[in-house]
Amino acid sequence: MIETVPTTAYQDQKPGTSGLRKKVRHFQQPNYIENFVQAIFDSLEGFAGQTLVLGGDGRYHNREVIQVVLRMAAANGFGRVLVGQGGILSTPAASNVIRKYQAFGGIILSASHNPGGPDEDFGIKYNIANGGPAPESVTDAIYARTQVIDAYKTVAAPEIDIDTIGESIIAGMSVQVIDSVADYAALMETLFDFNAIRDLIGSGFRVVFDAMSAVTGPYALEIIGRRLGAGEAAVFNGVPLPDFGGHHPDPNLVHAKELYDTLMAADAPDFGAASDGDGDRNLIIGQHIFITPSDSLAMLAANAHLAPGYAAGLKGIARSMPTSGAADRVAEKLGIPLYETPTGWKFFGNLLDAGMATICGEESAGTGSDHVREKDGLWAVLLWLNILAVRRESVAAIAEQHWATYGRNYYARHDYEGIDTAAADALMAELRGKLATLPSSDVAGLRIASADDFAYTDPVDGSVSAKQGIRIGFEGGSRVVFRLSGTGTSGATLRVYLERYEPADGDLAQETPQALAPLITAAEAIAGIARHSGRSEPDVVT
Repeated sequence: MIETVPTTAYQDQKPGTSGLRKKVRHFQQPNYIENFVQAIFDSLEGFAGQTLVLGGDGRYHNREVIQVVLRMAAANGFGRVLVGQGGILSTPAASNVIRKYQAFGGIILSASHNPGGPDEDFGIKYNIANGGPAPESVTDAIYARTQVIDAYKTVAAPEIDIDTIGESIIAGMSVQVIDSVADYAALMETLFDFNAIRDLIGSGFRVVFDAMSAVTGPYALEIIGRRLGAGEAAVFNGVPLPDFGGHHPDPNLVHAKELYDTLMAADAPDFGAASDGDGDRNLIIGQHIFITPSDSLAMLAANAHLAPGYAAGLKGIARSMPTSGAADRVAEKLGIPLYETPTGWKFFGNLLDAGMATICGEESAGTGSDHVREKDGLWAVLLWLNILAVRRESVAAIAEQHWATYGRNYYARHDYEGIDTAAADALMAELRGKLATLPSSDVAGLRIASADDFAYTDPVDGSVSAKQGIRIGFEGGSRVVFRLSGTGTSGATLRVYLERYEPADGDLAQETPQALAPLITAAEAIAGIARHSGRSEPDVVT
Protein backbone atom coordinates (compact mmCIF):
# COMPACT_ATOMS: atom_id res chain seq x y z
CA MET A 1 0.00 0.00 0.00
CA ILE A 2 1.33 3.44 -0.98
CA GLU A 3 2.05 5.78 1.90
CA THR A 4 2.12 9.55 1.49
CA VAL A 5 4.38 10.94 4.18
CA PRO A 6 4.30 14.67 5.12
CA THR A 7 7.68 16.38 5.04
CA THR A 8 9.31 19.78 5.34
CA ALA A 9 11.37 21.23 2.50
CA TYR A 10 15.10 21.83 2.78
CA GLN A 11 16.49 24.88 1.04
CA ASP A 12 19.99 23.55 0.30
CA GLN A 13 19.32 20.77 -2.21
CA LYS A 14 20.65 22.46 -5.33
CA PRO A 15 22.51 19.95 -7.53
CA GLY A 16 26.03 20.83 -8.65
CA THR A 17 27.79 19.72 -11.81
CA SER A 18 27.24 16.06 -10.90
CA GLY A 19 24.22 15.90 -8.64
CA LEU A 20 23.71 16.68 -4.97
CA ARG A 21 26.76 16.20 -2.75
CA LYS A 22 26.89 16.74 1.01
CA LYS A 23 28.37 15.12 4.08
CA VAL A 24 26.83 11.78 5.04
CA ARG A 25 25.44 13.22 8.27
CA HIS A 26 23.74 15.95 6.26
CA PHE A 27 22.00 13.31 4.16
CA GLN A 28 21.00 11.52 7.36
CA GLN A 29 18.77 14.39 8.46
CA PRO A 30 15.08 13.39 8.68
CA ASN A 31 13.61 12.93 5.17
CA TYR A 32 16.58 14.63 3.50
CA ILE A 33 17.12 11.77 1.06
CA GLU A 34 13.39 11.14 0.64
CA ASN A 35 12.78 14.79 -0.23
CA PHE A 36 15.43 14.85 -2.93
CA VAL A 37 14.44 11.52 -4.47
CA GLN A 38 10.78 12.53 -4.53
CA ALA A 39 11.76 15.84 -6.12
CA ILE A 40 13.49 13.86 -8.88
CA PHE A 41 10.37 11.77 -9.51
CA ASP A 42 8.07 14.81 -9.32
CA SER A 43 10.17 16.54 -11.99
CA LEU A 44 9.78 13.67 -14.48
CA GLU A 45 6.87 12.59 -16.65
CA GLY A 46 5.90 9.37 -18.38
CA PHE A 47 7.81 6.84 -16.28
CA ALA A 48 4.84 4.75 -15.14
CA GLY A 49 5.71 1.12 -15.70
CA GLN A 50 9.18 2.03 -17.00
CA THR A 51 12.64 0.83 -15.94
CA LEU A 52 14.92 2.66 -13.51
CA VAL A 53 18.62 1.81 -13.06
CA LEU A 54 20.04 2.07 -9.54
CA GLY A 55 23.50 1.62 -8.06
CA GLY A 56 26.48 3.42 -6.64
CA ASP A 57 30.14 3.37 -5.81
CA GLY A 58 29.79 1.34 -2.61
CA ARG A 59 30.62 4.21 -0.29
CA TYR A 60 29.23 4.47 3.24
CA HIS A 61 25.41 4.79 3.29
CA ASN A 62 25.08 3.39 -0.25
CA ARG A 63 23.20 0.23 0.72
CA GLU A 64 20.76 2.00 3.02
CA VAL A 65 19.83 4.60 0.42
CA ILE A 66 19.26 1.91 -2.22
CA GLN A 67 16.52 0.44 -0.04
CA VAL A 68 14.91 3.89 0.36
CA VAL A 69 14.96 4.48 -3.39
CA LEU A 70 13.52 1.05 -4.15
CA ARG A 71 10.51 1.62 -1.89
CA MET A 72 9.95 5.09 -3.30
CA ALA A 73 10.32 3.92 -6.92
CA ALA A 74 7.62 1.33 -6.30
CA ALA A 75 5.33 3.91 -4.70
CA ASN A 76 5.81 6.33 -7.58
CA GLY A 77 4.90 3.82 -10.29
CA PHE A 78 8.09 2.46 -11.85
CA GLY A 79 7.63 -1.02 -13.29
CA ARG A 80 11.16 -2.32 -12.84
CA VAL A 81 14.44 -1.36 -11.17
CA LEU A 82 17.77 -2.81 -12.29
CA VAL A 83 20.21 -2.82 -9.35
CA GLY A 84 23.93 -3.52 -9.52
CA GLN A 85 24.87 -6.57 -7.45
CA GLY A 86 25.76 -5.49 -3.93
CA GLY A 87 24.60 -2.01 -4.82
CA ILE A 88 27.76 -1.63 -6.92
CA LEU A 89 27.50 0.06 -10.30
CA SER A 90 30.21 2.31 -11.67
CA THR A 91 29.00 5.53 -13.26
CA PRO A 92 29.99 4.52 -16.82
CA ALA A 93 28.58 1.03 -16.28
CA ALA A 94 25.30 2.58 -15.11
CA SER A 95 25.21 4.68 -18.28
CA ASN A 96 25.72 1.52 -20.32
CA VAL A 97 22.95 -0.33 -18.49
CA ILE A 98 20.53 2.57 -19.02
CA ARG A 99 21.28 2.55 -22.74
CA LYS A 100 21.40 -1.23 -23.25
CA TYR A 101 18.12 -1.93 -21.50
CA GLN A 102 16.39 1.24 -22.73
CA ALA A 103 15.68 2.39 -19.20
CA PHE A 104 13.79 5.58 -18.48
CA GLY A 105 16.75 6.83 -16.45
CA GLY A 106 18.93 6.03 -13.50
CA ILE A 107 19.84 7.14 -9.99
CA ILE A 108 23.55 6.93 -9.21
CA LEU A 109 24.65 7.13 -5.59
CA SER A 110 28.11 8.61 -5.55
CA ALA A 111 30.21 11.59 -4.58
CA SER A 112 32.71 10.55 -7.27
CA HIS A 113 36.30 11.18 -6.18
CA ASN A 114 35.37 12.61 -2.74
CA PRO A 115 36.25 10.63 0.43
CA GLY A 116 33.79 8.12 1.92
CA GLY A 117 32.85 7.17 5.45
CA PRO A 118 30.40 8.23 8.18
CA ASP A 119 32.03 11.65 8.47
CA GLU A 120 32.75 12.07 4.77
CA ASP A 121 30.74 12.58 1.59
CA PHE A 122 27.70 11.14 -0.15
CA GLY A 123 25.93 12.05 -3.35
CA ILE A 124 22.88 11.41 -5.50
CA LYS A 125 22.47 12.22 -9.17
CA TYR A 126 19.91 11.47 -11.84
CA ASN A 127 20.82 10.30 -15.34
CA ILE A 128 18.40 10.55 -18.24
CA ALA A 129 17.45 7.99 -20.90
CA ASN A 130 20.52 8.59 -23.06
CA GLY A 131 22.62 7.44 -20.10
CA GLY A 132 24.05 10.87 -19.39
CA PRO A 133 23.73 13.28 -16.47
CA ALA A 134 20.53 15.26 -16.31
CA PRO A 135 20.79 18.57 -18.19
CA GLU A 136 20.39 21.87 -16.39
CA SER A 137 16.71 22.10 -17.37
CA VAL A 138 16.07 18.93 -15.36
CA THR A 139 18.33 19.73 -12.40
CA ASP A 140 16.80 23.21 -12.18
CA ALA A 141 13.34 21.64 -12.06
CA ILE A 142 14.47 19.21 -9.35
CA TYR A 143 15.90 22.04 -7.26
CA ALA A 144 12.74 24.10 -7.64
CA ARG A 145 10.69 21.15 -6.46
CA THR A 146 12.92 20.56 -3.41
CA GLN A 147 12.15 24.06 -2.18
CA VAL A 148 8.40 23.51 -1.91
CA ILE A 149 8.01 19.75 -1.44
CA ASP A 150 5.62 18.84 1.37
CA ALA A 151 5.23 15.04 1.01
CA TYR A 152 6.89 11.97 -0.43
CA LYS A 153 5.60 8.54 -1.46
CA THR A 154 6.88 5.20 -0.24
CA VAL A 155 5.66 1.70 0.54
CA ALA A 156 6.09 -0.48 3.61
CA ALA A 157 8.20 -3.45 2.54
CA PRO A 158 11.03 -5.62 3.85
CA GLU A 159 14.55 -5.01 2.62
CA ILE A 160 15.40 -6.42 -0.78
CA ASP A 161 18.36 -8.80 -1.07
CA ILE A 162 20.70 -6.85 -3.37
CA ASP A 163 23.60 -9.30 -3.07
CA THR A 164 22.05 -12.19 -4.99
CA ILE A 165 21.54 -11.99 -8.73
CA GLY A 166 17.88 -12.53 -9.53
CA GLU A 167 14.43 -10.99 -9.26
CA SER A 168 12.36 -9.83 -6.30
CA ILE A 169 9.04 -8.04 -6.12
CA ILE A 170 8.27 -4.98 -4.06
CA ALA A 171 4.69 -3.71 -4.09
CA GLY A 172 4.21 -5.10 -7.60
CA MET A 173 7.45 -3.63 -8.95
CA SER A 174 10.16 -5.95 -10.27
CA VAL A 175 13.62 -5.55 -8.73
CA GLN A 176 16.29 -7.28 -10.79
CA VAL A 177 19.76 -7.57 -9.30
CA ILE A 178 22.20 -7.76 -12.20
CA ASP A 179 25.87 -8.62 -12.62
CA SER A 180 27.46 -5.20 -12.35
CA VAL A 181 30.46 -6.20 -14.48
CA ALA A 182 29.23 -8.48 -17.28
CA ASP A 183 27.45 -5.93 -19.49
CA TYR A 184 30.29 -3.43 -19.21
CA ALA A 185 32.99 -5.98 -19.98
CA ALA A 186 31.05 -7.15 -23.03
CA LEU A 187 30.87 -3.57 -24.31
CA MET A 188 34.63 -3.10 -23.89
CA GLU A 189 35.27 -6.23 -25.96
CA THR A 190 33.41 -4.64 -28.89
CA LEU A 191 35.61 -1.53 -28.77
CA PHE A 192 39.11 -2.88 -28.19
CA ASP A 193 41.32 -5.64 -29.56
CA PHE A 194 41.58 -7.85 -26.49
CA ASN A 195 43.68 -10.39 -28.40
CA ALA A 196 46.31 -7.76 -29.21
CA ILE A 197 46.39 -6.53 -25.62
CA ARG A 198 46.67 -10.10 -24.34
CA ASP A 199 49.60 -10.67 -26.69
CA LEU A 200 51.28 -7.49 -25.40
CA ILE A 201 50.86 -8.53 -21.78
CA GLY A 202 51.91 -12.08 -22.63
CA SER A 203 55.15 -10.74 -24.10
CA GLY A 204 56.19 -9.52 -20.65
CA PHE A 205 54.65 -6.06 -20.72
CA ARG A 206 53.80 -5.24 -17.09
CA VAL A 207 50.54 -3.49 -16.17
CA VAL A 208 49.38 -2.30 -12.76
CA PHE A 209 46.03 -0.73 -11.92
CA ASP A 210 45.03 0.96 -8.66
CA ALA A 211 41.28 0.71 -8.05
CA MET A 212 41.70 2.83 -4.89
CA SER A 213 39.40 0.50 -2.89
CA ALA A 214 36.57 1.88 -4.99
CA VAL A 215 34.06 0.78 -7.56
CA THR A 216 36.35 -0.17 -10.46
CA GLY A 217 37.95 -3.01 -8.50
CA PRO A 218 35.55 -5.73 -9.72
CA TYR A 219 35.64 -4.39 -13.28
CA ALA A 220 39.45 -4.22 -13.41
CA LEU A 221 39.86 -7.66 -11.85
CA GLU A 222 37.60 -9.18 -14.48
CA ILE A 223 38.89 -7.28 -17.52
CA ILE A 224 42.57 -6.54 -16.81
CA GLY A 225 43.25 -9.37 -14.40
CA ARG A 226 41.34 -12.21 -16.07
CA ARG A 227 40.28 -11.44 -19.64
CA LEU A 228 43.51 -9.66 -20.59
CA GLY A 229 45.72 -12.02 -18.60
CA ALA A 230 47.55 -9.57 -16.36
CA GLY A 231 46.59 -11.57 -13.27
CA GLU A 232 44.65 -10.42 -10.24
CA ALA A 233 47.86 -9.24 -8.56
CA ALA A 234 48.07 -6.50 -11.18
CA VAL A 235 45.05 -4.81 -9.56
CA PHE A 236 45.85 -2.93 -6.36
CA ASN A 237 43.13 -2.12 -3.79
CA GLY A 238 40.60 -4.11 -5.82
CA VAL A 239 37.87 -4.57 -3.20
CA PRO A 240 35.37 -1.67 -2.89
CA LEU A 241 35.20 -0.46 0.73
CA PRO A 242 32.66 1.92 2.31
CA ASP A 243 35.45 4.27 3.38
CA PHE A 244 37.75 3.49 0.43
CA GLY A 245 40.21 2.08 2.94
CA GLY A 246 40.62 5.49 4.49
CA HIS A 247 42.03 6.81 1.24
CA HIS A 248 40.86 9.71 -0.91
CA PRO A 249 39.77 7.98 -4.15
CA ASP A 250 40.92 10.74 -6.47
CA PRO A 251 43.34 9.52 -9.16
CA ASN A 252 45.89 12.29 -9.02
CA LEU A 253 49.54 12.49 -8.05
CA VAL A 254 48.70 13.39 -4.46
CA HIS A 255 46.25 10.61 -3.65
CA ALA A 256 47.75 7.96 -5.95
CA LYS A 257 51.33 8.62 -4.86
CA GLU A 258 52.03 4.94 -4.20
CA LEU A 259 51.19 4.14 -7.81
CA TYR A 260 53.27 7.08 -9.01
CA ASP A 261 56.25 5.95 -6.94
CA THR A 262 55.89 2.43 -8.34
CA LEU A 263 56.08 3.73 -11.92
CA MET A 264 59.04 5.98 -11.12
CA ALA A 265 61.10 3.22 -9.50
CA ALA A 266 64.15 1.68 -11.17
CA ASP A 267 62.31 -1.59 -11.81
CA ALA A 268 59.02 0.10 -12.75
CA PRO A 269 56.24 -1.67 -14.65
CA ASP A 270 55.60 -0.53 -18.22
CA PHE A 271 52.18 1.01 -17.60
CA GLY A 272 50.23 2.17 -14.57
CA ALA A 273 46.73 3.52 -14.21
CA ALA A 274 44.08 4.28 -11.61
CA SER A 275 40.44 5.21 -11.42
CA ASP A 276 38.36 7.07 -8.86
CA GLY A 277 35.49 6.45 -6.45
CA ASP A 278 32.77 5.88 -9.05
CA GLY A 279 34.96 4.80 -11.95
CA ASP A 280 34.59 7.75 -14.29
CA ARG A 281 38.08 9.28 -13.96
CA ASN A 282 41.52 7.97 -14.81
CA LEU A 283 45.20 8.45 -14.12
CA ILE A 284 47.74 7.39 -16.74
CA ILE A 285 51.42 6.89 -15.88
CA GLY A 286 54.04 5.27 -18.06
CA GLN A 287 57.40 3.99 -16.95
CA HIS A 288 59.03 7.15 -15.55
CA ILE A 289 56.49 9.51 -17.13
CA PHE A 290 53.18 11.01 -16.00
CA ILE A 291 50.66 11.90 -18.71
CA THR A 292 48.43 14.83 -17.79
CA PRO A 293 44.71 14.31 -18.41
CA SER A 294 44.74 17.07 -21.04
CA ASP A 295 47.63 15.40 -22.88
CA SER A 296 46.02 12.00 -22.51
CA LEU A 297 42.88 13.26 -24.25
CA ALA A 298 44.96 14.60 -27.14
CA MET A 299 47.09 11.46 -27.45
CA LEU A 300 44.06 9.15 -27.30
CA ALA A 301 42.32 11.18 -29.99
CA ALA A 302 45.40 11.14 -32.22
CA ASN A 303 45.71 7.34 -31.93
CA ALA A 304 42.09 6.20 -31.45
CA HIS A 305 41.92 4.79 -34.99
CA LEU A 306 44.23 1.98 -33.84
CA ALA A 307 41.35 0.47 -31.80
CA PRO A 308 38.60 -1.42 -33.68
CA GLY A 309 35.80 0.68 -32.22
CA TYR A 310 37.29 3.86 -33.67
CA ALA A 311 38.91 2.55 -36.87
CA ALA A 312 36.54 4.64 -39.00
CA GLY A 313 37.87 7.84 -37.44
CA LEU A 314 36.44 10.50 -35.15
CA LYS A 315 33.48 12.78 -35.88
CA GLY A 316 34.78 15.46 -33.55
CA ILE A 317 36.54 16.11 -30.25
CA ALA A 318 35.02 17.97 -27.30
CA ARG A 319 36.82 19.29 -24.24
CA SER A 320 35.84 21.32 -21.24
CA MET A 321 36.97 24.94 -21.31
CA PRO A 322 39.66 24.58 -18.57
CA THR A 323 41.18 21.58 -20.35
CA SER A 324 44.33 22.47 -22.27
CA GLY A 325 44.30 23.20 -25.98
CA ALA A 326 46.38 20.11 -26.80
CA ALA A 327 43.37 18.35 -28.32
CA ASP A 328 42.61 21.40 -30.46
CA ARG A 329 45.71 20.82 -32.57
CA VAL A 330 44.86 17.15 -33.01
CA ALA A 331 41.38 18.09 -34.23
CA GLU A 332 42.89 20.60 -36.64
CA LYS A 333 45.28 18.03 -38.11
CA LEU A 334 42.49 15.44 -38.42
CA GLY A 335 40.24 18.02 -40.06
CA ILE A 336 37.42 17.50 -37.56
CA PRO A 337 35.55 19.93 -35.28
CA LEU A 338 36.73 20.83 -31.78
CA TYR A 339 34.05 21.86 -29.26
CA GLU A 340 34.87 23.82 -26.10
CA THR A 341 32.20 23.35 -23.44
CA PRO A 342 31.66 24.29 -19.79
CA THR A 343 32.84 21.88 -17.11
CA GLY A 344 30.39 19.04 -16.53
CA TRP A 345 29.93 15.90 -18.61
CA LYS A 346 26.29 16.73 -19.27
CA PHE A 347 27.45 19.37 -21.76
CA PHE A 348 28.96 16.65 -23.96
CA GLY A 349 25.71 14.68 -24.12
CA ASN A 350 24.04 16.74 -26.84
CA LEU A 351 27.18 16.63 -29.00
CA LEU A 352 27.46 12.86 -28.65
CA ASP A 353 23.75 12.26 -29.28
CA ALA A 354 23.88 14.46 -32.37
CA GLY A 355 26.87 12.57 -33.77
CA MET A 356 29.01 15.71 -33.68
CA ALA A 357 31.74 14.35 -31.39
CA THR A 358 33.25 10.93 -30.69
CA ILE A 359 35.81 11.55 -27.93
CA CYS A 360 35.44 13.98 -25.02
CA GLY A 361 37.62 14.92 -22.10
CA GLU A 362 38.12 17.11 -19.06
CA GLU A 363 41.30 18.18 -17.32
CA SER A 364 39.94 16.69 -14.09
CA ALA A 365 40.90 13.23 -15.38
CA GLY A 366 37.64 12.42 -17.12
CA THR A 367 37.81 10.98 -20.63
CA GLY A 368 35.25 9.08 -22.66
CA SER A 369 33.56 8.53 -25.98
CA ASP A 370 30.19 7.95 -27.59
CA HIS A 371 30.05 4.36 -26.26
CA VAL A 372 28.23 5.72 -23.17
CA ARG A 373 27.20 9.18 -21.99
CA GLU A 374 29.56 9.45 -19.04
CA LYS A 375 33.30 9.76 -18.70
CA ASP A 376 34.84 6.35 -18.28
CA GLY A 377 38.07 5.67 -16.42
CA LEU A 378 38.59 2.06 -17.39
CA TRP A 379 37.72 2.80 -21.03
CA ALA A 380 40.61 5.29 -21.18
CA VAL A 381 42.97 2.72 -19.67
CA LEU A 382 41.93 0.09 -22.21
CA LEU A 383 42.28 2.48 -25.14
CA TRP A 384 45.81 3.29 -23.97
CA LEU A 385 46.58 -0.43 -23.76
CA ASN A 386 45.16 -1.00 -27.26
CA ILE A 387 47.36 1.80 -28.63
CA LEU A 388 50.42 0.41 -26.87
CA ALA A 389 49.63 -3.08 -28.17
CA VAL A 390 49.55 -1.84 -31.77
CA ARG A 391 52.43 0.64 -31.68
CA ARG A 392 54.70 -1.50 -29.48
CA GLU A 393 56.35 1.64 -28.16
CA SER A 394 56.62 2.93 -24.61
CA VAL A 395 54.29 5.53 -23.14
CA ALA A 396 57.23 7.94 -23.04
CA ALA A 397 58.04 7.39 -26.72
CA ILE A 398 54.43 7.99 -27.73
CA ALA A 399 54.32 11.20 -25.66
CA GLU A 400 57.60 12.52 -27.04
CA GLN A 401 56.54 11.86 -30.63
CA HIS A 402 53.22 13.56 -29.98
CA TRP A 403 54.87 16.71 -28.61
CA ALA A 404 57.34 16.77 -31.48
CA THR A 405 54.37 16.81 -33.85
CA TYR A 406 51.91 19.12 -32.10
CA GLY A 407 53.93 21.06 -29.55
CA ARG A 408 53.48 20.75 -25.81
CA ASN A 409 50.99 22.33 -23.44
CA TYR A 410 52.64 22.49 -20.02
CA TYR A 411 49.71 22.32 -17.65
CA ALA A 412 48.74 22.25 -13.98
CA ARG A 413 45.71 22.89 -11.80
CA HIS A 414 46.01 24.57 -8.39
CA ASP A 415 43.12 23.89 -6.00
CA TYR A 416 42.40 26.08 -2.99
CA GLU A 417 39.93 23.94 -1.04
CA GLY A 418 37.40 24.79 1.63
CA ILE A 419 37.94 28.53 1.50
CA ASP A 420 35.29 30.92 2.75
CA THR A 421 32.48 31.08 0.18
CA ALA A 422 32.05 34.84 0.51
CA ALA A 423 35.78 35.37 -0.03
CA ALA A 424 35.75 33.16 -3.12
CA ASP A 425 32.75 35.00 -4.53
CA ALA A 426 34.45 38.34 -3.87
CA LEU A 427 37.57 37.19 -5.72
CA MET A 428 35.54 36.20 -8.78
CA ALA A 429 33.49 39.40 -8.67
CA GLU A 430 36.65 41.48 -8.53
CA LEU A 431 38.08 39.57 -11.49
CA ARG A 432 34.93 40.14 -13.53
CA GLY A 433 35.17 43.83 -12.80
CA LYS A 434 38.69 43.91 -14.31
CA LEU A 435 37.99 42.06 -17.54
CA ALA A 436 37.51 45.09 -19.75
CA THR A 437 40.83 46.67 -18.73
CA LEU A 438 43.12 43.62 -18.66
CA PRO A 439 43.80 43.11 -22.40
CA SER A 440 47.03 44.76 -23.66
CA SER A 441 48.34 45.14 -20.11
CA ASP A 442 51.54 43.53 -18.81
CA VAL A 443 51.62 41.29 -15.74
CA ALA A 444 54.73 39.54 -14.42
CA GLY A 445 56.46 40.13 -17.73
CA LEU A 446 53.60 38.65 -19.77
CA ARG A 447 51.35 40.55 -22.16
CA ILE A 448 47.62 39.82 -21.74
CA ALA A 449 45.96 39.29 -25.11
CA SER A 450 42.39 38.53 -24.01
CA ALA A 451 40.18 38.31 -20.93
CA ASP A 452 36.58 37.09 -20.70
CA ASP A 453 34.01 35.23 -18.64
CA PHE A 454 33.33 32.06 -20.62
CA ALA A 455 29.78 31.58 -21.86
CA TYR A 456 28.62 28.61 -23.93
CA THR A 457 25.85 28.39 -26.49
CA ASP A 458 24.98 24.75 -27.12
CA PRO A 459 25.26 24.13 -30.89
CA VAL A 460 22.51 21.50 -30.72
CA ASP A 461 19.72 23.03 -28.64
CA GLY A 462 20.82 26.66 -28.42
CA SER A 463 20.82 26.75 -24.62
CA VAL A 464 23.18 29.27 -23.02
CA SER A 465 25.38 28.71 -19.96
CA ALA A 466 27.00 31.89 -18.64
CA LYS A 467 29.70 32.64 -16.05
CA GLN A 468 31.51 29.35 -16.59
CA GLY A 469 34.98 30.56 -15.68
CA ILE A 470 37.27 33.54 -16.23
CA ARG A 471 39.86 33.13 -18.98
CA ILE A 472 43.02 35.23 -19.19
CA GLY A 473 44.89 34.65 -22.44
CA PHE A 474 48.49 35.74 -23.02
CA GLU A 475 50.40 36.38 -26.20
CA GLY A 476 51.97 33.15 -27.46
CA GLY A 477 49.04 30.92 -26.52
CA SER A 478 49.45 30.59 -22.76
CA ARG A 479 46.56 31.23 -20.39
CA VAL A 480 45.22 31.18 -16.83
CA VAL A 481 41.64 30.20 -15.96
CA PHE A 482 39.87 30.90 -12.66
CA ARG A 483 36.79 28.90 -11.71
CA LEU A 484 34.82 27.93 -8.62
CA SER A 485 34.19 24.19 -8.45
CA GLY A 486 30.73 22.66 -8.12
CA THR A 487 31.89 19.28 -6.75
CA GLY A 488 32.78 20.09 -3.16
CA THR A 489 30.62 19.56 -0.10
CA SER A 490 31.74 22.38 2.18
CA GLY A 491 33.05 25.89 1.66
CA ALA A 492 34.28 26.82 -1.81
CA THR A 493 37.03 25.39 -3.97
CA LEU A 494 38.87 27.83 -6.20
CA ARG A 495 40.52 26.14 -9.16
CA VAL A 496 43.29 27.94 -11.03
CA TYR A 497 44.27 26.35 -14.35
CA LEU A 498 47.71 27.22 -15.73
CA GLU A 499 48.70 26.45 -19.30
CA ARG A 500 51.82 27.34 -21.25
CA TYR A 501 52.11 26.38 -24.90
CA GLU A 502 55.51 25.50 -26.33
CA PRO A 503 55.61 24.93 -30.11
CA ALA A 504 56.99 21.75 -31.65
CA ASP A 505 60.36 23.39 -32.28
CA GLY A 506 60.56 24.80 -28.75
CA ASP A 507 61.81 23.45 -25.43
CA LEU A 508 59.73 20.31 -24.89
CA ALA A 509 61.72 18.84 -22.00
CA GLN A 510 61.18 21.37 -19.22
CA GLU A 511 59.95 20.49 -15.76
CA THR A 512 56.33 21.61 -15.51
CA PRO A 513 56.70 23.78 -12.34
CA GLN A 514 59.52 25.74 -13.91
CA ALA A 515 57.69 26.13 -17.21
CA LEU A 516 54.63 27.49 -15.41
CA ALA A 517 56.41 29.71 -12.86
CA PRO A 518 55.74 33.01 -14.72
CA LEU A 519 52.04 32.12 -15.06
CA ILE A 520 51.78 31.30 -11.34
CA THR A 521 53.18 34.73 -10.52
CA ALA A 522 50.82 36.37 -13.02
CA ALA A 523 47.77 34.55 -11.62
CA GLU A 524 48.47 35.85 -8.12
CA ALA A 525 49.04 39.38 -9.39
CA ILE A 526 45.80 39.37 -11.38
CA ALA A 527 43.50 37.73 -8.84
CA GLY A 528 44.99 38.44 -5.41
CA ILE A 529 44.41 34.86 -4.30
CA ALA A 530 46.38 35.21 -1.05
CA ARG A 531 44.61 38.47 -0.20
CA HIS A 532 41.14 36.99 -0.70
CA SER A 533 41.65 33.45 0.59
CA GLY A 534 44.41 33.82 3.16
CA ARG A 535 46.25 30.99 1.41
CA SER A 536 49.80 31.41 0.19
CA GLU A 537 49.87 27.97 -1.45
CA PRO A 538 47.28 25.69 -3.09
CA ASP A 539 46.05 22.66 -1.17
CA VAL A 540 46.41 20.35 -4.16
CA VAL A 541 48.45 20.64 -7.34
CA THR A 542 47.58 18.30 -10.21
